[in-house]
Amino acid sequence: MDIVIVKAKLVEQTWSNPLLLSLLVLFLNLFLNFIKRSKLKLPPSPPKLPIIGNLHQIGTLPHRSFRTLSTKYGPLMLLHIGHTPTLVVSSAELAEEMVRNHDIVFSNRPITTPVKILLYGCKDFGYAPYSEYWRQARKICVLHLLSLKRVQSFQFVREEEVLTLINKIRGRCLDASPINMTEMLLGTSHNIISRCVIGLKGDEEGGSGARFGEVTRRFMHQISEFNVGDMFPSLGWLDVLSGFIGRLKETAKEMDEFLDKVIEEHMALKSYDEKDFVHILLQLQSDGMLGTDHSGPLQSYFGGHVRGRNRKCGNSNRMDNG
Repeated sequence: MDIVIVKAKLVEQTWSNPLLLSLLVLFLNLFLNFIKRSKLKLPPSPPKLPIIGNLHQIGTLPHRSFRTLSTKYGPLMLLHIGHTPTLVVSSAELAEEMVRNHDIVFSNRPITTPVKILLYGCKDFGYAPYSEYWRQARKICVLHLLSLKRVQSFQFVREEEVLTLINKIRGRCLDASPINMTEMLLGTSHNIISRCVIGLKGDEEGGSGARFGEVTRRFMHQISEFNVGDMFPSLGWLDVLSGFIGRLKETAKEMDEFLDKVIEEHMALKSYDEKDFVHILLQLQSDGMLGTDHSGPLQSYFGGHVRGRNRKCGNSNRMDNG
């Protein structure tokens, strides 16, 4: 009888002690993962630490770390980035085999927290999972946005921006001023894309172009920014406390408001001499070639912010009645 009472008290203390309970859950998780992995035929993997996995083996230059590890564990190895299993391919032959013969299996991209918030749950062309929706969006992009004729129609934009770049470099040389080629080349590339997509330069002083440039640069930084929740799902609440989730939502809201204005301005134009991507996509939707379920191409070129799912139908009706 005394033994039963002692056992009952030990069980009660275990469940009432948060530390012991956490250790018990951690042990069970590790044990179940070990059993699961033993039944799977997985690629070679370096020894990992609890919780952080192989993060400690990846330095500030990941490609060099991967190369060093591949010399020991082979061209196909499995790393655990936190709780995220990651397959690292260090062989050109294996990479070709994957993208050529097993393209569908490896076609989907990881769905991260920034992607879900900034791209409306991966509805854009770049991150949408392989499906009928993705195939239709790709078809629209290839036939109407990336065809040889369409690319050639924007040749004047590329020529003007390259000439502007050359003049800037010449001016800096005459003034004997330092030149940041990285910044200049990125600015030129951004201006070309901005003019082709929305008809505005991203580096113009003030106005919509400057705002577009600022928001898209912030968007590109945030979509690849490290966050705790993707590496350690159980600690995702830290992203809320740190303000990371709030910053993502603020960027999405600002981009959405800006693109609402851009589309309204394009819809208000009755005639135009030079077509950008917005004009082309609005025309496709007006012709019935771009339904409400295939607005992905428009999102792709805008970074995925044009419309939330709950607003697509309303805007489509406005386009049809415009």
